[in-house]
Amino acid sequence: MGHVTVVQFISLDGVIEDPDGRDGTAFGGWAFRYGPETVAGDKFRLGEALETSSLLFGRATWERFARLWPARDDAFADVMNRIPKLVASRSPVDVSRWSNSAQLSGGVTEVDGDVIVVGSASIAGQLIEHDLVDEYRLLVFPLVIGEGRRLFERGPVSLELVACERAGEAAMLTYRRRATPLR
Repeated sequence: MGHVTVVQFISLDGVIEDPDGRDGTAFGGWAFRYGPETVAGDKFRLGEALETSSLLFGRATWERFARLWPARDDAFADVMNRIPKLVASRSPVDVSRWSNSAQLSGGVTEVDGDVIVVGSASIAGQLIEHDLVDEYRLLVFPLVIGEGRRLFERGPVSLELVACERAGEAAMLTYRRRATPLR
């Protein structure tokens, strides 16, 4: 694999589940309560990486995005619709629903080139488990949810903070894998 970047909306207590409320959990929709300025556009500051990488999705996240992005007409939607997209799924996916999409034939750990994992907790979890994530870009929201799936279900994972900036009411934190773990 090339460079692997995981991007996630995340609460202070590490919850990544149901940020948009579409899963119907009691705590769902938490990220979107902070307004569009917090979640719209390239909040993860991916910039050039969106020109040189592929997006890697699990089936459920890809299907949600495939309903949203093809119908949008703005500069960021143009980028999202143009970038190559890979879908990891054991069941068939109609990849014609979103331009430049292809279903993976092998496992996620066999992907060639640089990839950006968007949401897709199960895919991120597999890559974390195999220590394949080079960078995390986390949009951290100022709330504690107390329940739900977390990005880091197991550890240890040793990271180094490389950037921090305000994004509306949230903070965009960029971490890279530490070459040598802390002792």
